Order: sequence, then structure tokens, then C-alpha cells
Amino acid sequence: MLNTIIDEAVEILEKGGTIIYPSDTLWALGCDATNNSAINKIIEIKKRDRKLPLICLMSSIEMLERYVYVGNEEKKFLKSNNFPTTIIFEKIKNFSTFKNSVAIRIPDNLFCQNLIKKFNKPITSTSVNFSGQKSPNYFREIDPDILDRVNHISKIGLNKKMSKASRIIKILEDGTIKILRS
Repeated sequence: MLNTIIDEAVEILEKGGTIIYPSDTLWALGCDATNNSAINKIIEIKKRDRKLPLICLMSSIEMLERYVYVGNEEKKFLKSNNFPTTIIFEKIKNFSTFKNSVAIRIPDNLFCQNLIKKFNKPITSTSVNFSGQKSPNYFREIDPDILDRVNHISKIGLNKKMSKASRIIKILEDGTIKILRS
């Protein structure tokens, strides 16, 4: 069943569509993070300011290294971290949808890991709410107008409480960790 749910979501992502899925933190609105058109759909669905960055999920350090330059401090942190943490990277390569910086997390979540591995590209991960509104803790709290505007809903963990946003950090050149959201 899990493989079928993942296959359905990947099919939508490959077509430039949008999905709702349970991430390692919150219910997430996702798309192909390498597709500008798909990212624009996410921004429209959320009624979000285009200047606000989106978080991307990747499956591994190896995938991360395909899109950004990863320093030793980031690698050490990623290997030792045990709390959902998004890292801001400023040295981007092969990632034309993000120009100056990108926020990336490697989720510790079997569904997300399998979805990203099968898709073989990063996906966006933003809360499933209209910009400025409270993030839903349960699937049933997602605004019906948003549900109507996405191409696919991954129906797994529908009764699970999802209530912790990731911590967001930036690792400075001297190795200092700057916490942007705790």
C-alpha cells in the first residue's frame, strides 16, 4: 500500500503537480523543487508572498551535494542532528529555481525518504495553510479550499497529529550555528 501511495505522488510530481503529504514535521504542500511552474502553483495555492522562501526536502547528503556545496560543518551537523532541522545553504549549484540561498532538510521519516528517493529530486515542504494562518495539526483541519486546489493527497497518517515545525539554522563560515527559528 505504501508503495502505491508513493507511486501516485511521484506521478503527480513528475507532471509538475502539487501534493499534500505528511512530512517529518507538519502536513506539507509539495511539488518538484526544480520546477518553477510547480513552485508558482504552491505560491498561488498558499496566497504567499513570492519573496518568502520555501523549504526543500532531500533524501540524503549525496542528493544534497548535487544541488548545493556542503561544507564539513554542515555534514557533521547533519550526521549528528536528532531534531528536524532545516539548514540555509548559500552556495547553490544545479538548482536554478533557487538563486541566492535555499533552505534544505533531510527528513527522518520513512514516507518522505521513500517518496524523495523514488522521485529522485528534491520536493518542497511548506505548511498546508494560507499564508499567515495557523498550520493545521491534523489533516481534518486543512482548509477545504486548499484541498480542492492540489492535484494529489497522500492518504497516509490522516489521523496523526503533526504539530512541530522544523528548527531553521544557518551555519556561518567560522562554524557558528545561527538559529533563525527554534
